[in-house]
Amino acid sequence: MAYDLITMGRIGVDLYPLQTGVPLPQVETFGKFLGGSATNVAVAAARLGRQTAVITRTGDDPFGTYLHEELKGFGVDDRWVTPVPGLPTPVVFCEIFPPDDFPLYFYREPKAPDLQIDAHELDLDAIREARIFWVTGTGLSEEPSRTATLAALAHRAKAGTTVFDLDWRPMFWNDTAWKDPAAKARPFYEEALRHTTVAVGNLDEVEVATGVREPRAAAQALLDAGVEIAVVKQGPKGVLAVGRDGQTAEVPPLPVTVLNGLGAGDAFGGSLCHGLLEGWDLEKIMRHANAAGAIVASRLECSSAMPTPDEIESALAAGAVK
Repeated sequence: MAYDLITMGRIGVDLYPLQTGVPLPQVETFGKFLGGSATNVAVAAARLGRQTAVITRTGDDPFGTYLHEELKGFGVDDRWVTPVPGLPTPVVFCEIFPPDDFPLYFYREPKAPDLQIDAHELDLDAIREARIFWVTGTGLSEEPSRTATLAALAHRAKAGTTVFDLDWRPMFWNDTAWKDPAAKARPFYEEALRHTTVAVGNLDEVEVATGVREPRAAAQALLDAGVEIAVVKQGPKGVLAVGRDGQTAEVPPLPVTVLNGLGAGDAFGGSLCHGLLEGWDLEKIMRHANAAGAIVASRLECSSAMPTPDEIESALAAGAVK
């Protein structure tokens, strides 16, 4: 079976406070949710009717069992989600200070299982046959995940659509031998871009990948690196998408009262994949993806907040998320 979308990368348990505007030491109650950027993208696309799967690893523990149950509940194939004995399933806490402050606290020590993905265990045929294959920058941060990610990209060889979520998390690249984590990461980002047809990132992320921060120059640098579509998220200025075929779309954000901005980018990614599969033009893809992200930003959780097609259409028709 050829999947609409296979993602590869991070998974974990999100423990989000059920009180907003409260520092973590004073939070009394938390909600438990499936998390991890690549996993959330698969959930978001599944919510839009796509056949999706995720390649990742968990601990061999009750939290790992919980993540399998959640994936199945969301309709995401978990056949390539395998346990790593001796490593705990990652947990992420956050603080919620709307509209724009959402500190994250990652508990991924001594090592996250999702960085233990081994190239020899990949189903390379399934990866090559998927209509879209999605990888992340975090997957390049450590071995053996780095080699597995690059091997999967090389084997796919741009068959179908291959999306590189630049996903820059500097704390995952800490290395006493490198004063500048971005300098360590850039060669691996450049190698991944050689096998990529679509690159997606915010201003910080495109600068890590290309050394360029100005949005249009960064988009051109991504095209020069070999991609067919460059998507640059500009925060309050919206999103810029530039295609090698000459298409350009710059779309403002959809007005929204932000509750929790975490997960909005993953909703954007799932909707982006859906629009690419539908064959929409760049402007329509960006408008729908912006709306999906805005809807999730208006909700507390991430994975379970991913919108349906009707919710996205309603938000676009209203011109805002209400």
